[in-house]
Amino acid sequence: MRRRGSKGLPWIATVPWPAGLMIGLAGFLVIRYGLGDSPLAKAFAPFAWAVLLMCWIGALASFIASAKRKQLLDAQTGIESLGAMTWQQFEVLVGEAFRRRGYSVEENGLGGADGGIDLILTKDGRRELVQCKQWRSQQVGVAVVREMWGLASHHRVDGIKIVSLGEYTDDAAAFAQGK
Repeated sequence: MRRRGSKGLPWIATVPWPAGLMIGLAGFLVIRYGLGDSPLAKAFAPFAWAVLLMCWIGALASFIASAKRKQLLDAQTGIESLGAMTWQQFEVLVGEAFRRRGYSVEENGLGGADGGIDLILTKDGRRELVQCKQWRSQQVGVAVVREMWGLASHHRVDGIKIVSLGEYTDDAAAFAQGK
């Protein structure tokens, strides 16, 4: 679920919330008690509380985001409700659907340019790229399928998925056949 390039508190907010709690506790214990009884350890002791607090705030943000993702998916009633959401919500919803199927999901493009990759899935040692297309009135063409095929080769992943509300052109389906 991690977004590329995020560090510190924003990164803690993207890991599963129990991990954020444990990272905070581990950081606190290492800083507070792991440095021994030296003057340096005493100087850094107040920072232990700051690390704990920051990590637990990040864990709370992760918990809230997880609850919102679950609620977003549970609230869907059909194709109409999927078409009414924003593209960002659609990407979050697709990621949550894959999480419920046991995938580890890295959200890649929710904040801006994604290079054609919205999600990176990992399960059973396999990595797959996902492109989400919330198009209802436009067909997914062969150019999108070719781009994803090229990205799969470039990133050396095991597969690709293109999730769409709409249809695929005959050329797109023909190109994808057997790949």
